[in-house]
Amino acid sequence: MQFHIPVPAIRACGFSLREGSPEFDDVGAGLDEAEALGVDLVELPVYAWHLVVNGRILDNRLKDLVRALEGRRLGYSVHGALAVNLMDLPERLPRHEQVLAAHIEIAAAIGAPHLVMHSGFVRDPDDDLEVAYSRQRDALARAGDLAAAKGVTLCVENIFRFIHARETATPAKLAGELAAIDHPAVKATLDVSHAYIRCTDARLDPIAEMAALAPHIAHFHLHDSFGRPNERRPGDVWYYDPAEAVAFGEGDLHLPIGWGGIDWDAVVQMVRPPAGAVAILELNPRHWRELSDQVPVLRALAGRFQAAVTSAA
Repeated sequence: MQFHIPVPAIRACGFSLREGSPEFDDVGAGLDEAEALGVDLVELPVYAWHLVVNGRILDNRLKDLVRALEGRRLGYSVHGALAVNLMDLPERLPRHEQVLAAHIEIAAAIGAPHLVMHSGFVRDPDDDLEVAYSRQRDALARAGDLAAAKGVTLCVENIFRFIHARETATPAKLAGELAAIDHPAVKATLDVSHAYIRCTDARLDPIAEMAALAPHIAHFHLHDSFGRPNERRPGDVWYYDPAEAVAFGEGDLHLPIGWGGIDWDAVVQMVRPPAGAVAILELNPRHWRELSDQVPVLRALAGRFQAAVTSAA
C-alpha cells in the first residue's frame, strides 16, 4: 500500500515592488522593506525601468541595477515588458522578440530564475486567431531556447481581454499552447484574479480552467478581485476615480487577499501544480498600507497549495 504525503507546491513567497522611479534609484528602500517583512523574494518591475532602448540593453544601467541588488538575502523574479506580444502582426514580431531577449539577459544578469511575460493577444480585426497562436508558439520556443541557455524560465502569465483586444488565451487554452510547445524553459504564471476576469468574460468555470493550467505552473500572482471585467467599454459600469472601481468591485483591482470575491478554498483544492513554484503578491500601490498584514496572509494561503501527486515508477 502506498501513502501519498501532501507536498507543499509553493517553496517561496514575496511581493512585487512598486514601480517607483524609472531610474530605479529608489529600489533600495523597497528591498529594505521586503527584508524587514521577512519575505523570501521580490518581483522587480523591470518593465517600468529605463534599462532597454529599442531592444538594446543599456549596459551601464544594468550594472547599476546589479550593484543595487547585491548583498541582499532576497531572491528575485522579473516582470518583463507588458507590451511584449508574441501574437502581434508578423511585421512587428521581431521587435517584440528583441525586447523579450533583452529582458531574458537582464533576468540572467541579476540571477532571477523566473521572467514573467504576458500571454499574447490579438487586436487587429483581420488577423487569423489560430495563425496568431501559431506565431506565438514558434516565438516562445525560440525564446525558450535562449532562456534555457541563460538559466531562466519564461513564465507566461494568463491575462484577460482588455480594451480593443479581440482574443487572449483562457487558462485552459494557455495550457494547451504550453503543452504543444513542450519546452522545459517555458512555463506558466497563474494569475488567479486574471483567470476569474477572463472566465467571467468567456462564461467559463474559472476553477476548471485554472486546474487545466496547473501542470504548467511555476509561478503565481496572488491578489484579489470580484472577477468582473471592466475596461471602460460601452456597457461597462462607468467610474471616475479608481477608488470608485474598488467601491463597485469592478475590474482588475489587485486588492489585498480576502477583500474580493475569489473562492480561495476552491482554488487551493483544485489547482495542484508541480512542487517548487513561487508566489508573488501583486498589490495595487493604493493598498500599500495593507502590505505588512498581507505577508502572513500570503504565506498562509501559499502553504495551502499542494503539489500534484506524481506516480512512482
